[in-house]
Amino acid sequence: MNAIVEALAFLLGFLAWLMVGIALPNRYWKVSSVDGNVITTSTIYENLWMSCATDSTGVHNCRDFPSLLALNGYIQASRALMIAAIVFGTFGLVATLVGMKCSKIGGENYVLKGRIAAIGGVFFLLQGICTMIAISWYAANITQQFFDQFYPGTKYEIGEGLYIGWSSGTLAICGGACLLCACKVNNPNEKTQYPYQPSSRGHVLSAGAVTQSAPSNYGRNAYV
Repeated sequence: MNAIVEALAFLLGFLAWLMVGIALPNRYWKVSSVDGNVITTSTIYENLWMSCATDSTGVHNCRDFPSLLALNGYIQASRALMIAAIVFGTFGLVATLVGMKCSKIGGENYVLKGRIAAIGGVFFLLQGICTMIAISWYAANITQQFFDQFYPGTKYEIGEGLYIGWSSGTLAICGGACLLCACKVNNPNEKTQYPYQPSSRGHVLSAGAVTQSAPSNYGRNAYV
């Protein structure tokens, strides 16, 4: 395992986990500006949890979505995927912290620590995939409604929350890939070197010394 690559992967995973936590409650997932006249301009913006509006005077009015079952399917799926991404990221951080070579947690069994770190890399990859699916699905619906000439509702544009989510997913995937690359298994053809341990039972006599020191039961006259 490469300790530098592991530390870099842990840093990327932590940043990704932090950014997905920032993107989830961010209010600006989609934004629409409505120009009334020269004086009044209102801005409408939404996220996975609420819809808000503000005017030129700076007054904000927000309302939570009244019913979960009344929401569109992609909003419900995006909620579940973003929450799953946070959970996967938490597991990935814990597993990586335990499995890092420079960490004293988990003892000095580097084979086991490498496997635990690899599991952390898989969790980071799952976090990135869940985040990418949720953000891209939400953005695809925004662009589909925006370019649909027959859509009767308000047309929105992509907000800053989606860009934070895309950045989080990219960092999580990079961190997981780096962690898996750092935890390569040793080649089975490589020989394992063992430290030399001197014998504690004293010196071993050679075969010639044993032969010379062994008493003979036969005299010279026994040989014909």
